[in-house]
Amino acid sequence: MDENKELSQMLESFDEKTSLKDLQDYAKKMIQVRGFDEETPQDVMLLLTEEIGELAKEIRKASTNIKCDVAKNNESNLANEIADVFNYVLAMCKVYDLDLLEVFKAKERTNMKRKWN
Repeated sequence: MDENKELSQMLESFDEKTSLKDLQDYAKKMIQVRGFDEETPQDVMLLLTEEIGELAKEIRKASTNIKCDVAKNNESNLANEIADVFNYVLAMCKVYDLDLLEVFKAKERTNMKRKWN
């Protein structure tokens, strides 16, 4: 089967019951199919940082009075930038072979022991 067709079928099968493991499995396959499987942790971190910057710009455009260049397209891409950040979080998990659900739960257990004010 064509790898892009396989990715497309996986993507279309996702719904509100899709697990984080399913998303991580998709990300691993997508990274391999698109030829990004040789990226180092540093490469992925740089790309993630770039996407976080793009997300910050979208938030700035949507919710502040900071002036924007009127010559540029100021149409909101907030949802796309959040998706890009999530993709690179999944990529970072792939690079370090982390189960996102398990590391999330472990971190939340730690956070629950903290006092917040």
